[in-house]
Amino acid sequence: MPFTGEVSITQVDDQRWELDSPLRHASESGTFTVPKGFKTDLASVPRHFVWLFPTYGRYTKAAILHDYLVKKPPPEDRPPDMNRSKADHIFRCAMLELGVPFVRRWMMWSAVRTQGLLRNTGPAEFASWLIVLVPSVAFLIVPFLVLSLWLILFKIIESIFWVVLKPISGFTKERVNRPTVLPQ
Repeated sequence: MPFTGEVSITQVDDQRWELDSPLRHASESGTFTVPKGFKTDLASVPRHFVWLFPTYGRYTKAAILHDYLVKKPPPEDRPPDMNRSKADHIFRCAMLELGVPFVRRWMMWSAVRTQGLLRNTGPAEFASWLIVLVPSVAFLIVPFLVLSLWLILFKIIESIFWVVLKPISGFTKERVNRPTVLPQ
């Protein structure tokens, strides 16, 4: 296996985690060591899509490595010719090595390529991205719209309860926390 070390993390805040021990990856692209103490959000998945792509899973090591490779300022062991396209390619190859299924692997790669604004993309890579993106969007658009509507409705309901319960919370032991405006 190209990864050595197990993922051991400690939660830093609502969205970030810190590695408790180093994570090492070796492949034809190079050898990289994600150091102890590196902060990551695991797989950067928008809330609307965590039902299909949880923030952790079989691909967790690949996601941590990808976060490390695209980190700014660049890590010391990152080759000088490393760019976003190469980091995204390493991410996809690492997921293959970890046994991530084909469709999930390519959809996640397409998402990170989109997030990277297709930087350093050649014609063949652009064609691959487009072939994956079009059916992915068609597959995800209805759940995205339904979840968006539900999240808006939930925030409205949560806000109504907060407005109603806030004045009476001083008389009970139950504390009422202010809801966040945007989903996290």
